[in-house]
Amino acid sequence: MSIHVISMVIAFVIYLGGMILIGLRHSKNMANSEDFFLGARSTGPWVTALSAEASDMSGWLLMGLPGVAYLGGMKEAFWTAFGLTVGTYLNWFFVAKRLRKYTIHAGNAITIPEFFTNRFKDKSHLISLVSVIFIVFFFTIYTASGFVACAKLFNAVFGIPYAGALVLGIVIILVYTVLGGYLAVCSTDFVQGSLMFIALVVTAIVGAVALGGPVEAVEKVNALGESFLNPLVNGPGQRFGALDIISALGWGLGYFGMPHILVRFMGLRSNQEVRLSRRIATGWVIIAFIGALLVGVFGKIYLFPLDLSANGAQETVFIQVLLKMFPSFIAGIFLCGILAAAMSTADSQLLVAASAFSRDIYTVFLNKNATEKQNLLMSRITVLIVAAVAFVIALDPASSIFSLVSYAWAGFGATFGPLVLLSLFWKGATRNGALAGLVCGGVTVIVWKQLGGGIFNLYEIIPGFAVCLLVTVIVSLLDKPADREVIAEYEAYQKLGD
Repeated sequence: MSIHVISMVIAFVIYLGGMILIGLRHSKNMANSEDFFLGARSTGPWVTALSAEASDMSGWLLMGLPGVAYLGGMKEAFWTAFGLTVGTYLNWFFVAKRLRKYTIHAGNAITIPEFFTNRFKDKSHLISLVSVIFIVFFFTIYTASGFVACAKLFNAVFGIPYAGALVLGIVIILVYTVLGGYLAVCSTDFVQGSLMFIALVVTAIVGAVALGGPVEAVEKVNALGESFLNPLVNGPGQRFGALDIISALGWGLGYFGMPHILVRFMGLRSNQEVRLSRRIATGWVIIAFIGALLVGVFGKIYLFPLDLSANGAQETVFIQVLLKMFPSFIAGIFLCGILAAAMSTADSQLLVAASAFSRDIYTVFLNKNATEKQNLLMSRITVLIVAAVAFVIALDPASSIFSLVSYAWAGFGATFGPLVLLSLFWKGATRNGALAGLVCGGVTVIVWKQLGGGIFNLYEIIPGFAVCLLVTVIVSLLDKPADREVIAEYEAYQKLGD
């Protein structure tokens, strides 16, 4: 084994050892399921903000987005990043404080399905059942994208066969997720979010300097053609059309329905800290996106004559730039940023899927008298089962991180987003309207994804979101008015102070 490889192995061991120690530390501080899933609502603004964004971005930020920019320039990558930035801000502005207040007021709900059940007084628990089905389905796909990122990282850096690299990544993620729960995830996400941020910013700056400075770097990229830096140009003589831009901007809608992000709002220790968290999160997102886009476009020049445009290799552009740009140990530390991105999302998704199943299926339908110990055990078993299915999905080395994330993102945004907003802002929403909206929104995404051509090239989150919103409103208006208890609880929540 060469000194080069040994140096990177040492960097990875130091990083991973630290993450696992955090998991072990927090495993001693859990008394019940609320501690495991929400950390007793005790996280501060910095940890909450960075944890939300780290769990949000995943390996998609350091591999998927730079890969899109490397392959096709700014057009799709820029508009996607812009839509996500706007969505991040609006989610923190409109949802964070209200969701935290309402989940506490509505029976101290600690999962999104439980909140919907309590909000609409659904004694049948059908809303929970449907919600959990969609959560487990889409999170399994989303988690697979994180596993793919880990596998591609270990494969590209250490030459480990893809399947073995995949197993290694999954084992690392599972160890501290199963041990430490929410606080372990948030604490590691804080570290991982910081590392992702630093790696992107430093690499983009050094890349610009290596190409002769910012001005010369831009000139070299421009030489590739107008379509590479202009977000309105698709190619020679072609505009990046309105349908393309709308599809890319549609990513921003996803935030309102992301359970692993919404749960961060629920775990915040005080509503007074939402404003600071919002500013931290929005600033992090803007700067991180700029870094990711620049790494992608500068990598096209910096890595020449290396060509990464075949078989999904474009998603390794950040890895290849780091390996070429920095000494082995420094490269190893920054490469941990990719592992951090994948881990920070996969652990959050596994935790939310586990909480949804154990709290809203196991204790409601399978074992109503479950003890806290049994509930925690079932949560950990669920983590292992979801991880196993995600492993099977991720086994294909040609899997696209961007495509997997895109599909899961649409599923959550369209299935839960409109219902979260209506639950918080409209007292007229009814149980039957909510249930109909959930089903129609999720099914629309799944069906739309299978179609193609013309209007069906529109990103599936947009029709899915619209259908869920319209169906929920229409059915609620046609339905009998909401129960007095539901209205009274909603009006009481509206009067709550911060």
